[in-house]
Amino acid sequence: MKPKSKILIIAGSDSSGGAGIQADIKTVTALGGYAMTAITAITSQNTTGVRSVTSIKPKEIERQILFTCKDISPNAIKIGMLHSSKVINSIFRALKKIKTKKIVLDPVMYAKGGAKLINNNAIKTLKDKILKKSYLITPNIPEAEILSKIKIKNTKDMIIAAKILIKNGAKNVLLKGGHGKSQIITDVYASKSQIKIFKNRKIKTKNTHGTGCTLSSAIATFLSCGKPLKKSCDLGIKYVNQAIKSNLNYGKGHGPVNHLNSITLKKKFQK
Repeated sequence: MKPKSKILIIAGSDSSGGAGIQADIKTVTALGGYAMTAITAITSQNTTGVRSVTSIKPKEIERQILFTCKDISPNAIKIGMLHSSKVINSIFRALKKIKTKKIVLDPVMYAKGGAKLINNNAIKTLKDKILKKSYLITPNIPEAEILSKIKIKNTKDMIIAAKILIKNGAKNVLLKGGHGKSQIITDVYASKSQIKIFKNRKIKTKNTHGTGCTLSSAIATFLSCGKPLKKSCDLGIKYVNQAIKSNLNYGKGHGPVNHLNSITLKKKFQK
């Protein structure tokens, strides 16, 4: 099997392998894409939480993006953890020099354990620059509350928040409902012309570390192959649900999902 497309991932590293750039690479590869990376930060973390975050110099992040894309042109770009205004500005400068329009932004603000991964000044810069540059943004409910400045309690609020984000410059929004307490997870897709509701039964497990990273990378991969945006969102959600169902149960906290759920090994490689 040869890769169908090329995806550049701009995100932070997760030493435990369940989220961040490690989850992104696994997802892109498992779905038949070729993953390239620009690392924005190195974290020391495991399934129980984040111990520390070490920033990569903004200029070095910019170099990673430009030098990589000069050689291998990406069909899509996925953006994850951006923790400071300087980092966001460096990425914005780089994106202006790249022709790729299919940009998926996962506005990561908190780790699964609750640790804040971005400061308030960076959130403002993200809204002013990267959000407007992106083709799709994929906030969860807490992130959408920060970006839209409204409280989200139900699906109606999710739709209102998504419309606010569109009004504020987002081209398309997939607002993820996994933080809701209902047994049915509602995800809201919104563009300037339509609203689409995705509903799926919640899978009872604590092992959901990296689901946001995985979903946005899956959508970027499907988009990079030429699939329409709404269909890419639908397929991405299905891939993540299958990954959660495996219930790997690695680690003592929120364990990772199974990125390999889409792969069938050839007989000669099986144990």
